[in-house]
Amino acid sequence: MNAAAAPGYVGDDGVPLDAAEAIAADWAALGMRGSFLAQNLDTGEQLGFDIKELMPLASVVKVPLALVVLDRIAAGELDPARPVTLDPAQRSVGPTGLAAFRYPVTVAVGDLLLSMLSVSDNAAADALLDLVPEADVDARLGAWGCGDLRMRHRMNHMYECAAGAAGNDFSLALELAIRDEGTDRHTIASLDPTRANVGSAAALLDLLRRVWCDEISVPAATAEVRRLMGLQVFTQRLASELRADTLRWSGKTGTFLHLRHEVGVVEAESGDRVAIAALTRAGRRAGVAADVDLAIGAAGRAAFEVLRR
Repeated sequence: MNAAAAPGYVGDDGVPLDAAEAIAADWAALGMRGSFLAQNLDTGEQLGFDIKELMPLASVVKVPLALVVLDRIAAGELDPARPVTLDPAQRSVGPTGLAAFRYPVTVAVGDLLLSMLSVSDNAAADALLDLVPEADVDARLGAWGCGDLRMRHRMNHMYECAAGAAGNDFSLALELAIRDEGTDRHTIASLDPTRANVGSAAALLDLLRRVWCDEISVPAATAEVRRLMGLQVFTQRLASELRADTLRWSGKTGTFLHLRHEVGVVEAESGDRVAIAALTRAGRRAGVAADVDLAIGAAGRAAFEVLRR
């Protein structure tokens, strides 16, 4: 990867700042670039680095999409029981949920939300975008003051852009993504921050804080976002180091080519609530990178231990 400037750190002098620097150093040693932010939702204490860098979000964008859809439901503009039929010949691609089904299926809007957030179902997400188009989602986020969170395209567009650049050669697409890092050129358009679904660690953390504190949309919508994020089945990143009977993790991963992200909130029986946003880009051509996932998990655990009261 191209050489990068030193990270811009966030955190009070002492342990929080030291923790942010240690996380950044661990990531750099693995060839990871990105941004990280963790905040105690009740004290406001936080730590992180490069928190305002805009990065393509991959499936993390499904969190603000869910909130906008649930806001429509709460307003009575969309029925959660409305049936939606997905045809395999027309639906979006993906390895999980309805995207992997071989035959037509009819699912209620409310259950599309469940599939989208629990197993990161691309077909469910794009079916919801048929009902609440991406321009409407983007406008609503702007109206809520979430200007650094942008929804510009459907989930399937990521794969269409990769196929347009590399055909069906996923290894080549990954190589192109890594080659273009640190340049103004993006062969795969859905990795271009000026054209992709994007956000920053700071913007995502602010969204999580407002959802967990019922300071955005309406309580019925935010409560359902919290419930659905609590049902996520993927635990290889931030949740990997936050598993305990006394902790509850609610999160959403995002993975595409060299991007490996996760955002979420860990809640302890003690009352501590720490929101975390980790957005990363791996620097090597590997479809599976367990060490990167584990480094994200270690960062989350370190931040939680520092920020809990």
